[in-house]
Amino acid sequence: MSSWLDYTINGLIVGNVYALVAVGLALIFGVSRLINFAQGSIYLVGAYIGWVAVVQLHTPLPLTIIFVAVVAALVGLIIERFGLRPLQNSVRIAPLLATIGISFVLDQLVMLTFSPNPRALPSQLPDVRFQVGGGTIGPLDLLIAGVGISSALLLFVFLRHTKLGWAVRAASQDRDAAMQMGVDVNRVNQTVFGIAAALGGISGLLVGMYYNQIDTAMSLQATLKGVVAEVVGGAGNVPGAVAGSLLLGLVESYGVAVFGTSYRNLFAFLLLVVVLVLRPNGLFASARQAPPEPLTGTFIAPSRPVRIPRWALAVAVAVFAILPLLPVSFYVLQTLINAWLLGLLALSLTLVAGTIGQVSLGHAALLAIGAYTSALLSLALNVPVGLAIIAGGLMSAALGTILISPSFRLRGHYVSIATLAIGEIVSLVILNWESVTRGPIGISGIPPLSLFGYDLISPASVYWFAFAVMVALALLQVRLLGSHLGRSFRAIRDDDIAARAYGLSLNRYKSLAFIFGGFAAGVSGGIAAHLYSYINHETFNTQQSILALTVVILGGLGNVVGAIVGAVALVGLPEVFRIAAEYRILIYGIVLLLLVRFRPQGLLGTI
Repeated sequence: MSSWLDYTINGLIVGNVYALVAVGLALIFGVSRLINFAQGSIYLVGAYIGWVAVVQLHTPLPLTIIFVAVVAALVGLIIERFGLRPLQNSVRIAPLLATIGISFVLDQLVMLTFSPNPRALPSQLPDVRFQVGGGTIGPLDLLIAGVGISSALLLFVFLRHTKLGWAVRAASQDRDAAMQMGVDVNRVNQTVFGIAAALGGISGLLVGMYYNQIDTAMSLQATLKGVVAEVVGGAGNVPGAVAGSLLLGLVESYGVAVFGTSYRNLFAFLLLVVVLVLRPNGLFASARQAPPEPLTGTFIAPSRPVRIPRWALAVAVAVFAILPLLPVSFYVLQTLINAWLLGLLALSLTLVAGTIGQVSLGHAALLAIGAYTSALLSLALNVPVGLAIIAGGLMSAALGTILISPSFRLRGHYVSIATLAIGEIVSLVILNWESVTRGPIGISGIPPLSLFGYDLISPASVYWFAFAVMVALALLQVRLLGSHLGRSFRAIRDDDIAARAYGLSLNRYKSLAFIFGGFAAGVSGGIAAHLYSYINHETFNTQQSILALTVVILGGLGNVVGAIVGAVALVGLPEVFRIAAEYRILIYGIVLLLLVRFRPQGLLGTI
């Protein structure tokens, strides 16, 4: 009984930490209708600023908390003023993508400043435990609970009893009406981002002290947990975010008690998916609350696509086809092989996101399904590699569509959140299903690429194989998009209500898009598995999903040629500056920000 009390206390304490992140996300969503994926990066900044204060400056704890809150708030104000305010009149997906780019930039700046090595963040409180019933509690537990409760109370007083708080509430209820009544919406946004960032920074400090360690990879998990807690409680609902955070903390803690630590995150994302399917507005949202709005008519930046003559495309294909016959280095061929594999993933995502309007942030899960299927078939059943890769594509198409189908009824940013959660669930299932996937050990000794019994060992043969597969699937997709089916996809993207009124079955067409897209992604994952010869649950992660989305935006959403051009450009750009290899992710983030700000339609335009 005492152990369960300990798990309950631990769940509530962790829930209080999640609440600091989730409340900030709820404030921002309430005013801007924006899921701020940079919130976890501010959490990371707060943790490292706290480390500097505690370890380098030796500041007392109250001053450390104030210092972290002020610096984090300044970072939030800078993000709002220079990263998001210029996008107020852009397409509605632009601010979401901008926060992803900002997250990349902040994470890399912290890593380059402090190095990726974990650092100890000691607690400045006595290391004692007090007996409470059959469990124990320590001073840091009490501090976290106190900070969480006091922050909630102060926020309640601010929103209910101050003029600026009233302005925040007015803007969250009806932004346009608030502007007509003279509310300075820019000032409201600044206030909200400052408060949210301060809470996120303090959360990072407290988590570092709680676990006595911080590292540069902690931001993504913080963002994901904050998003889960916010959506479970109700997006934009501050009390709901607190309740959702406490519920999430308890679910994780009890799950760890029953199944073990490796299942902690799995329960969090399963809870998110269940809530999104059964109650998309959140468990604690008002029954009268309107459902989330679609991105109808505002998803794609208006543009005239760049038309490339067919003869020019044929010449380009011929040049790349004969490239291995020319005196080029192995390094160039390897770089282009990576570009072709990324191009396959981009073809998949541009069909799903650009053509039918389902922004997927978990697309790397399709790579993982294809890779594991192909690797296991070739190793365990001695299936020829070529057939195993095709089977991987088919499995990715079928299983990926089944997994993603619950999100078909969702709208707005909830689609992105659901796909992100499903991507994490696939990775965690791979980690824990040891009897099939070999768990954290991964799969090694995967047979090399082969075709008709001949091993493709030389760089030139691998290059030709990857290039031929990509060209074949690109031609198939061009044919698909030029058909009645492709026109139906774009009709659903542009206005799903009108498409439904004309008799189009939305779920059916979304399923078809994911089937075609899942096959291309699964084939890419299968080829990668045989090329790498080793894979594990971290080989295909969320960062690859974001990279694929960056490629698709760079080339132009819905643009087949643009997806391939974007892959070559984004893989080749960091290679041009090989001396700056450690800045690769930073470059990706900056490219994404510049695209969203100045060329949202992509290099070749959207179709």
